[in-house]
Amino acid sequence: MVDVAPSPGSSDEDSSRASDEEKIEAWRQRARKKEKKKGSFWRELPVLIVVAVGLAFLIQTFLARVYMIPSESMEQTLHGCTSPCFGDRVLVDKVTYGIFTDPAPGDVVVFHGPDAWINQDFAPAEPSNPVVGFFQGLGSLVGVPTANKEDFVKRVIAVGGQTVSCCDDQNRVMVDGKPLDEPYLYWEPGRGTSQDSFAEVKIPEGYLFVLGDNRNDSCDSRCQARDKGPQAGLVPVENVVGKARVIVLPPSRWQGVGDHNPQVVALGAPAWQSAVPLGMGLLGAWPVLLLSRRVRARLFRARRG
Repeated sequence: MVDVAPSPGSSDEDSSRASDEEKIEAWRQRARKKEKKKGSFWRELPVLIVVAVGLAFLIQTFLARVYMIPSESMEQTLHGCTSPCFGDRVLVDKVTYGIFTDPAPGDVVVFHGPDAWINQDFAPAEPSNPVVGFFQGLGSLVGVPTANKEDFVKRVIAVGGQTVSCCDDQNRVMVDGKPLDEPYLYWEPGRGTSQDSFAEVKIPEGYLFVLGDNRNDSCDSRCQARDKGPQAGLVPVENVVGKARVIVLPPSRWQGVGDHNPQVVALGAPAWQSAVPLGMGLLGAWPVLLLSRRVRARLFRARRG
């Protein structure tokens, strides 16, 4: 019997074939991992969306909410207008009042109009398409504000137990016989620089007297009281949604909302209390930010895969 020695080339071919098979198997394993990751992402995406929407709803219900300024009654503190221009969007703190303090003179507040109030500052455009109306309502739940004729934004001038009247010999509003310091007043061109006088009003406990900064283009506690009696223009404290804190849109208008006390009396909360709502809002928003980062990261990996 003659032994035939294997040729050198056959060993090289076998090792090359084994190497190719290993590469193919490694490629298959990577492909299976990518498919698994893609499937996992699409399974988790609905859960992430539901959690994010739920957190946004809870934050807006209990902590803070964005509101749109649709009218010019608070110029130039807040810019408001109807389409096609873009009014300010303000973040309204819903925590401070009722927990730490009550509305105080100088606070800019958002509130639900009392039954006697009629919105004469603007007329919101009602969607003609019910589908559009549905999505507008859905968007309002997650932070996309729309104009609401039942909500108002004004500045608190006087609170329960005080007496307000207008005006002194310098055309200034008076509270408890003392003139107010109102550097935020805006006199719209063409509407004069003298505000109309109104009868003296004694404010019951639990009510507010509010005015617009654009004093001659605002239907507020003065306007609403006409032909109904002075008490009809007052706003129940329980109707207050919250305090306007920050202008969040447009970016060119990013700034805080001033709360200068026109009575020059420290009726507001201590500084540490004023910082608590902001801290709680940031704490509540943190899970949403983390979820959004996770979603973006998974979308990026899915596109790369």
